[in-house]
Amino acid sequence: MHPAFSVVFFTTATGAGYGLLALLGLLGGLGFIPADFWLGLVGMALALGLIVAGLLSSTGHLGRPERAWRAFSQWRSSWLSREGVASVATFIPATLFGIGWVVLDRSGGWVAAAGLVAAAGAMVTVCTTGMIYASLKPIAQWHSRYTLPAYLIFAAMTGSVLANALFQGFKLGSTAVLTWALLVTLAGWGWKLATWRYNDQLEIPTTANTATGLAGGTVRSIEWPHTEENYLLKEMGFRIARKHSAKLRRITQALAFAAPAILLAIAFFLPWPLCAIASAFAAVAQFGGMLVERWLFFAEAKHTVMLYYGRE
Repeated sequence: MHPAFSVVFFTTATGAGYGLLALLGLLGGLGFIPADFWLGLVGMALALGLIVAGLLSSTGHLGRPERAWRAFSQWRSSWLSREGVASVATFIPATLFGIGWVVLDRSGGWVAAAGLVAAAGAMVTVCTTGMIYASLKPIAQWHSRYTLPAYLIFAAMTGSVLANALFQGFKLGSTAVLTWALLVTLAGWGWKLATWRYNDQLEIPTTANTATGLAGGTVRSIEWPHTEENYLLKEMGFRIARKHSAKLRRITQALAFAAPAILLAIAFFLPWPLCAIASAFAAVAQFGGMLVERWLFFAEAKHTVMLYYGRE
């Protein structure tokens, strides 16, 4: 029993992809970075490639992937459906921006407008992804004020570190982008520590009695609601040992935050190409660390439904 890797990869890859797309749309569209063909091609391919890979991996989480299109029809009430609509809609301005910036070698005008709309669409999509989890009241660790900002902060963080590595690789390194990548990495680290502290002190008042509405004694489960395992047990009932959780938290801090922050700080004082190499290692380490962080995000959550399986 373990969290689905398809969802772990989905949230990590799309967060980084949308974060990078937002920066490219903003900086490229407004002319802060040149309309270079190879820079634009590699940058847009990396951003859209991560997004597409993440979206495709999420279909592996479905029992019937061929019916995924039906989720789009529930946008009035479902954050999952809104996420799908927003992700598809964002591809329209992103494609226009890519054509103008990469193929036509232009910035400003309608290219800038498309870039800004793509950046806004990327952030809206990240918000809808975060709300899928923040809106789930049965999971107290997710239904908190920390969840939605975390998705935005981590998207900005991973996208910025990727953008810095990209710019450094093309000898277009900017002190402003490097500084921003370092600062948002430190901000993400602080937010993650605050989230863990909140979750560790979280007291969940729900019991088997309150869940069933029965009083006058202690409600106990004498048998499971069904005879076979299902996704509730696999993904909502995972139990991780405290010592393993502590170890994985240290790995997350080392890879996702500490190592990138140190490498980015060192990059300030290195000549090219050493600064480009340090920036690339920072991006790779952070992506690996965020995979661990996302796995913990799912593994440490406790769903109220597990009360019906005799767990406190």
